[in-house]
Amino acid sequence: MPVPGALPLGTCPDLCPAAEREARERQRRLHRLEAAPARAVKEYARPAAGKARPPPSQLRPPSVLLATVRYLAAEVAGRVDVPPPVVAAFVWDRLRAVRLDLALQPSAPPGDAAAVLEAALACQLCVRGAPGPGPAGPDAPLLQAQMHEAFGSLRRRYAAAASPEAHPRQAFFQSLFLLYNLGCPEALHQVLLLPPSLRSCPALRQALAVDAAFREGNAARFFRLLAALPYLPSLAAQRHVGPARRRALAALARALGTPRGQAFPLPRLAHLLAMDSLTETSALCRAHGLTVEGDEKALFVRGCYSETGPPPALSCALLVESKLGGRTLEQVVMGEEGDPEEALPRTAT
Repeated sequence: MPVPGALPLGTCPDLCPAAEREARERQRRLHRLEAAPARAVKEYARPAAGKARPPPSQLRPPSVLLATVRYLAAEVAGRVDVPPPVVAAFVWDRLRAVRLDLALQPSAPPGDAAAVLEAALACQLCVRGAPGPGPAGPDAPLLQAQMHEAFGSLRRRYAAAASPEAHPRQAFFQSLFLLYNLGCPEALHQVLLLPPSLRSCPALRQALAVDAAFREGNAARFFRLLAALPYLPSLAAQRHVGPARRRALAALARALGTPRGQAFPLPRLAHLLAMDSLTETSALCRAHGLTVEGDEKALFVRGCYSETGPPPALSCALLVESKLGGRTLEQVVMGEEGDPEEALPRTAT
């Protein structure tokens, strides 16, 4: 039933309302990723206090919003001819506009609204192209705030449902919420408050196991569980890989450090930390003040371990990129091919 006083569903059939598209074309404000006016995508505009609500002709209905997310995933998110920060800034801004359009249509069917928010959140996770401060893209705190905004919008939609079964993919996206917030007591508390029918789903059981290993500092189990995660859950947990590796290296330095130095096989260390190569393992050790002898061993000398600045940015091909397989980002974002990522393996021991 329509919400009293709410706007009717939008009627705009395009990715961008014609009036905005024409205005931005006249003002030469089309983004470089909007190759032609027909490919323009509605940009985010913060609602101003006292400003009249936009008419339905300026709002995209849920079906068009879902098509917008599909377009961003299929045609923009994977662009390699544009710097990743530029792609990230563009996609995240347009996804923010998608959520705003949906928020202005509270009478939208709950299932359709959840599908839009799920796809938008998945697309945000896929566009992780190392955005940094400056004109090339928004800074990390802003992107993190938008990620929390995306999770909040979707989880509020879930909470308003009459039953957990109303949204079939809820357990999977609740698991992404926990994986993105590993080690956060509040996130864990919110997940533990979910109905038992959700917590018993494989996706959430796996996410809870990963969170437990992360909080306990059990590096071997943590990286083994991460290796078993599919692509999208791995993206959600990726931001915790660097800190987890640093914490594991610090624990080894405390346990193995001697005045004369104790050697640890480099291949074994690479396997323990799920590194992509011995070269990157050596770089990680040297960044923390450890001596590396060729490709054979790292030397732990007492008092030599150090931490300066954030963990070095290293590749995650083994833990993330390799899991995409032959699928496209569009298929991942839209949950196509039978949603293989939702059938997570049982918790490793």
